[in-house]
Amino acid sequence: MQDIEPFYLWREKYIASDDENTPFHGRIYNEFGYTHSIYNYVIHPQWDAFGSSTLYTKLLYVDYEKEFAIFEMLGEWNDALHNDIMFFKRDVIDLLIKKNIHKYVIICENVLNFHGSENDYYEEWHEDIISEGGWICFLNTLHHVTEEMDATQLQYYCHYGNHFDDFNWRKLKPKQIIKGIELLIHSEQKGIRF
Repeated sequence: MQDIEPFYLWREKYIASDDENTPFHGRIYNEFGYTHSIYNYVIHPQWDAFGSSTLYTKLLYVDYEKEFAIFEMLGEWNDALHNDIMFFKRDVIDLLIKKNIHKYVIICENVLNFHGSENDYYEEWHEDIISEGGWICFLNTLHHVTEEMDATQLQYYCHYGNHFDDFNWRKLKPKQIIKGIELLIHSEQKGIRF
């Protein structure tokens, strides 16, 4: 797992540790040693901890004018045992909502498992942003992760699965990703399938 590095090609445009509006401001990364692990597996030092013992994130990009944020996740998302969504919502998302961020892309291709529990924090997150035209999109979730999200009934609060699982985001610029996701959300609401 130490070889799975967060996406870094937008670093010339945005670095979360340089952004005083994020909870990651001022973080210093050890490039010569491993400080975080998931169970017994060390992970790349560029991933950010936010309170979970099994899930890490990287805030890849924020656009305060266009009101969106793009995150990449790594690990096991475990709401049942560790209440990961509580930490993510309270310690990361709530700070961005206060800065008028209403659209959230959560890249989940490196989320290896999802263990759901209550969906209260997802519902709260949804309610916090929906009146501003906001949305939450989990991008490129693994099939078994999608099934567990369905079992937790996250589909009422977040977009994921189906055509959100084959999104080739790495070749796009952040604003192109948002436009593409908004097109998919609009199509989904109209009942159009790709």
